[in-house]
Amino acid sequence: MNKNRTYAGIPEEHSKLETAKTVLLRVPYDETSTWQKGADRGPEAFLKASENMELYDIETDSEVYKKGIHLTSYISENSSPEKMVEAVHFEVKKYINKNKFVTIFGGEHSISIGTIRAFDECFNNLSVLHIDAHADLRKEYEGSTCNHACAMYEANQNTNLVQVGIRSMDISETLVMNKDKVFFAHDMAVNEYWMDDVIDQLTGNVFISFDLDALDPSIMPSTGTPEPGGLFYYETLEFLKKVFTERNVVGFDIVELCPNPQEKSSDFLAAKLYYKMLSYKFSSEIEDEEEYSEDTNSQFNQLSKFKDNDEYK
Repeated sequence: MNKNRTYAGIPEEHSKLETAKTVLLRVPYDETSTWQKGADRGPEAFLKASENMELYDIETDSEVYKKGIHLTSYISENSSPEKMVEAVHFEVKKYINKNKFVTIFGGEHSISIGTIRAFDECFNNLSVLHIDAHADLRKEYEGSTCNHACAMYEANQNTNLVQVGIRSMDISETLVMNKDKVFFAHDMAVNEYWMDDVIDQLTGNVFISFDLDALDPSIMPSTGTPEPGGLFYYETLEFLKKVFTERNVVGFDIVELCPNPQEKSSDFLAAKLYYKMLSYKFSSEIEDEEEYSEDTNSQFNQLSKFKDNDEYK
């Protein structure tokens, strides 16, 4: 067994925290989901699929892993939803403070509460681009404000939340939803300009929260609540490429892979999607390496409202 496991099996020289541009956190949490369980196994299935993936991206003519991707230990706190959110918030903020491009793989969608809270504290004028089948806007569900059904409630209160692909929700969520910034799947199906319309709603700094059930179950069956009428692969990539090109994406999470041992294509899609998003991030960036030298602030720090705090070092 490889004692020093790396993301996608990349050489250790590209996985060191000190030099890696990207950090990958994994949160195998699945305590509040209400239908199919198994999202806690998502991060491991994602990693195994990544280890069998070609690392040259044809579209961007790049090998983004050479920018460095550091794989952290699992965030394993599961004593309560609230404690899990606190642990995720702390770890995410710690790595933002190290000027890393922070990415997170869940787990159920409740992990995004702590993730978004950290990014909102660290970046000015933040938009949260929420790509999902479900609105996730309940203030409280089954006795907790940190339930997966509440994943976007706090973001809706504190950030510029823009929701894409929504096709399932409770009527109570209409009372808090900003419908001008919600792109329902049935409307997207007949609006050829929906991608540009979404981008027009985004501010300069964007955090992406991508629930895999946003994708159509014909290409992503292995998720907790597969909803008909979702996004397809190439339109998803076209949209993401536009976002990464036209806005400053400061981080992202991917959640709700619920692996099925008899169906591996979903695991592989999740792995490819993550790598595509990294490829778009670093190929769309006009990068002056001197700005990343140790005697200057990084671009992330210049765009951040986060101040050094020993608690997160």
